[in-house]
Amino acid sequence: MRFLLFLALSLHAQPETYYRTFFHKHPVKQRIKPAERVTTRTLDSSGKDHLGNAVTDGPNPLTGPFYIEGAEPGDAVAITFHKVRLNRDWGYSGYRLGLFAMTPDYIEKTYPPIYKRDLVRKGFAHYVPWDLDRVNNLVRLREPGSKAIAMEFPAKPMLGCVGVAAAGDWAPTSSPSGPYGGNIDYNRIGEGATVLLPVYHPGAMLFLGDGHALQGDGEPTGNGVETSMDVEFSVAVRKNAKLTGPRVETADAIISIGSQPEFQSSLDRALEMATTDMVQYLMSDHGLEEWAAHLLIAFQGKYEVVTARGSMALVIPRTALKKR
Repeated sequence: MRFLLFLALSLHAQPETYYRTFFHKHPVKQRIKPAERVTTRTLDSSGKDHLGNAVTDGPNPLTGPFYIEGAEPGDAVAITFHKVRLNRDWGYSGYRLGLFAMTPDYIEKTYPPIYKRDLVRKGFAHYVPWDLDRVNNLVRLREPGSKAIAMEFPAKPMLGCVGVAAAGDWAPTSSPSGPYGGNIDYNRIGEGATVLLPVYHPGAMLFLGDGHALQGDGEPTGNGVETSMDVEFSVAVRKNAKLTGPRVETADAIISIGSQPEFQSSLDRALEMATTDMVQYLMSDHGLEEWAAHLLIAFQGKYEVVTARGSMALVIPRTALKKR
């Protein structure tokens, strides 16, 4: 596989306009070269910035689009996140698990998703506030207080939305995910991760957004601890990669994602998509025979629920890829 690289530079891109669709006809925010380091900011899912100001409407306003020089249809872009950092001291989440995550008989008995109206967002009652301790890298539920446990956990900043302009003239919103990426909501997409996406239009048209200070597997409340982020990233172009959906590379794993609209799609289908892509991934990028790819997946693969009734990931540890 050929790579397209340029000399590394750096630039700062502070958005003034935000979009909520992954559409190739949006005006370009910034043209960037592969290997160029870009620093920018994202808003929280409601449209508030690092100062708590309401900059635009939600859900999931997107920073971008970034036009990637040299990216053409049939290529893939690899977005490496050098920094994904909390930039304010508060966030919010849902107050109850989503009905999509529970059995029908339990749903009949559970509590309503109502806490305090206007506490976090004006006009809403189903959110609770979290304090973000950036010095100690902790998230702490401000209220309500549990009598049993502290409800304080290590922060794990991530980006829910990473995507390129979708194929054709389709303009999917920033709520679902798909082969173009989108609202993937995968909690491994944080600092140090590289996200690979197929290119459908010249320049790819990359968008980012929807920062979470912490999110569990499956995003079962329908959100993470929502907040704004400071982000630094760079890109590479992988020529003629012919990807069919998102992949993620980390220091310790390679990952295929069966990317589908969250909270409404079959996880069976997502598992099939992730597995099929991983077979191709292992053959094309790591030189395995098809039979070897099947057996490696069978005995070293780990499936992760990315979003409930939505996407699945198949993770292969790099320790399983040692060469003969």
